[in-house]
Amino acid sequence: MTEKKLTLLLDFHSGLPIYTQIVNQVQSQLANGILKPGDQLPTVRALAEELRINFNTVARAYRILDEARIISTQQGRGTYITEIPPPETTKKLRNESLSELTQRFINEAIRLGFSEREISQMVRDKLKNEPSRSENPKKDFRQINK
Repeated sequence: MTEKKLTLLLDFHSGLPIYTQIVNQVQSQLANGILKPGDQLPTVRALAEELRINFNTVARAYRILDEARIISTQQGRGTYITEIPPPETTKKLRNESLSELTQRFINEAIRLGFSEREISQMVRDKLKNEPSRSENPKKDFRQINK
């Protein structure tokens, strides 16, 4: 069991809840081999302080990861990556994240007065002509390298 570098990049303007961003990034780092079974994660309190976010936000992310059996918190010892989750668990968590993000987008677009047809067309156009990531405007990011 080794203490592994955990890098999180949070976007406070994306509309995606911070706890979901944490869950997604831990999963991604696990899938990409950056995190491995046995690696120790920062405590909830330490991660919340480092990111300057609410303790409960990190606790919620860790709870979701724990329910998916991706991490295990051992009282007095710490939080560890347990295993690479089964594909169905990863798929379920990814789909929940996409669903939540999509719902937020749709709600905001409707609030602004766009029709379903306009929303659908915009999504199709954006998917067809996806801009490079470097063209995105500067956002409010907080990053942790621990």
